[in-house]
Formats: sequence, structure tokens, C-alpha cells
Amino acid sequence: MVKPGSSLSPDIWMRDIFACKAVQNGGVVRRKLRDIERHAGMEAFLAEVRARGFQAVQNREQVIIFCNSAPIRRLMQHRRFPARETAKNPARIFKCINCR
Repeated sequence: MVKPGSSLSPDIWMRDIFACKAVQNGGVVRRKLRDIERHAGMEAFLAEVRARGFQAVQNREQVIIFCNSAPIRRLMQHRRFPARETAKNPARIFKCINCR
């Protein structure tokens, strides 16, 4: 949903995003979720991503747009230890800055 307080029209905002050099070179663009929702609306934004043949992922409040159609491969997944395993070995309890 587009918020009424946005100073840019959705079309201009999306045109500016998809006109940057990273897009032209098949790179990566990152935007805050709240900015996408405020300026264009998520539905319209994803329709534009899809129309261009790009892919997008979200992690917390960040949306990353891969400006190409190459497959996305996850390199690492955070491993969570079962409670009984951490109880036996307290040294296995750690804090990950990406997991809150």
C-alpha cells in the first residue's frame, strides 16, 4: 500500500531504482521494506521485478533484488542447536547477530 506522505510517485520511484548502474550490469540492489511499501507498494514493486525477469528476497526489513535470472544458491544456513545439546555443553550457546 502506498502511503499518502510519499513525495515521489510510484512510477518515478521505481524508474529511478531500475535505472541505476547495478541494474544495467545485472548486479544487486537493496532497499528497505518500509521504503518499498511507502513509495510503490509491495504488490506493484514485485510485479515490476517479475516483469523484468529478476528475483527478490527479504531478510527482516531488507529486500534484495537480483537483477538477473541466474539461480540463487544459499551458501550457509544458520544452525540452531537443540535445547538438550546446549544444556549438555553450555559452550555451544552463542549469540548470532543475525538471529534475534
